[in-house]
Amino acid sequence: MKRTILITGGAGFIGSHVVRLFVGKYPDCRIVCLDKLTYAGNPANLADVAQAPNFVFVKADICDLERMRAVFREYDVEGVIHLAAESHVDRSIRDPFTFARTNVLGTLSLLQAASEHWAGKTEGKRFHHISTDEVYGALQADGTFFTEATRYDPHSPYSASKASSDHFVRAFHDTYGLPTVVSNCSNNYGPYQFPEKLIPLFINNIRLGRPLPVYGRGENVRDWLYVEDHARAIDAIFHRGRIGETYNIGGCNEWRNIDLVRVLVRTADRLLGNPEGHSEHLITFVADRAGHDLRYAIDARKLREELGWEPSLQFEEGIEKTVRWYLDNRKWTDDVTSGEYANYYEQMYGRR
Repeated sequence: MKRTILITGGAGFIGSHVVRLFVGKYPDCRIVCLDKLTYAGNPANLADVAQAPNFVFVKADICDLERMRAVFREYDVEGVIHLAAESHVDRSIRDPFTFARTNVLGTLSLLQAASEHWAGKTEGKRFHHISTDEVYGALQADGTFFTEATRYDPHSPYSASKASSDHFVRAFHDTYGLPTVVSNCSNNYGPYQFPEKLIPLFINNIRLGRPLPVYGRGENVRDWLYVEDHARAIDAIFHRGRIGETYNIGGCNEWRNIDLVRVLVRTADRLLGNPEGHSEHLITFVADRAGHDLRYAIDARKLREELGWEPSLQFEEGIEKTVRWYLDNRKWTDDVTSGEYANYYEQMYGRR
């Protein structure tokens, strides 16, 4: 193989799309997918590439520094795309220590392993750290946007842990000369997302006739990006982004939560053959989340102008594709919500 690229968190939602893209687009590169397979990591997400000759799966914890050193040595890793993270805000409020361990110490383990393995030979190497727009805090409803120069102001344990990991990545670049790049992305949606997140949760609840719990009055605003467009942006930044730089990735596609939910209801009801408005009564307003940021919005101008990236899908097309995928793949959702997918690793790879 020409080179080895390590993709952490590759069995998760965004990671599986990045792995699929890289395995297919770069057949001369060995793609090592590393995942601990926590509740959100699902080997079934990679079933279509599992037998590819340039695909390798490694089950491991990024917090295990000695294991990360061994992975770098065994596969002579030359590039890292680091997606492995705890990412659900509600879980971070209940258990901030797990988020600090995985997102901060796990990132530090990877940085240390890369720094040691690449010591004195950084030519052609790259460590791409995937972060979130939540590190910037919140925007008011005034038309402003997050840019790469926006001051960090995290408001949840999740965003605080990601902000800390971002700082460690930049510190390793400045202190040790590690060839790093950081990207901060807005909310993603699409196939294979764990159904604790808003869009897959609500699609499944509409299908089953369950309540659709909306925080507060649903007035919080998010910028939404189709996951395959995020994977394309990662590809562009990993291969052509400038070392030491940060790139914001966003869909320029802001929606209030309540308006998004109504689009989901209309789309799902139509595809399920329900009368228009059939599931509107399922919308239920619940107590707001602690520290709930009002609005996120990304200015992706730098990415567009430097690397020529643009979102490929309009939101209505992306939502149609997403709802249809979850309705057409009900077994995937049922297996995930029942826990059956936990056995899939044994079926695909055996015990390692």
